[in-house]
Amino acid sequence: MSDHRDAPAPVRPQPPFEPPYHVVVFTSVRTEDDEGYAETAVRMRDLVKEIPGYLGHESARTPGGLGITVSYFRDAEAIKAWRSVGEHRGAQKQGRAEWYEEYTVHVGEVVRSHGWKRD
Repeated sequence: MSDHRDAPAPVRPQPPFEPPYHVVVFTSVRTEDDEGYAETAVRMRDLVKEIPGYLGHESARTPGGLGITVSYFRDAEAIKAWRSVGEHRGAQKQGRAEWYEEYTVHVGEVVRSHGWKRD
């Protein structure tokens, strides 16, 4: 991974949320063809914010190409609502056809959460 001190914007983790809440961990390796990917990713980031119960997300990509996005939702119903958005389903279909070599999705419930920050 690149050194976070070189990042153009401050790098900050999501704050801890009050449990219980849910996470969706999307781990992927992309193809060489990324035409339209960036625009679609921005659109999905904007669209998911409209889902009641969406709390936030974090993403990282290694130099070797492994991408991880962790999305936080208040409950399973919010995840179900996001999965059912037609535009999101279209982006998933396009991702399988064009942008991803492979991916995995892990969904879980968080029962404990805490954070720490240097003064």
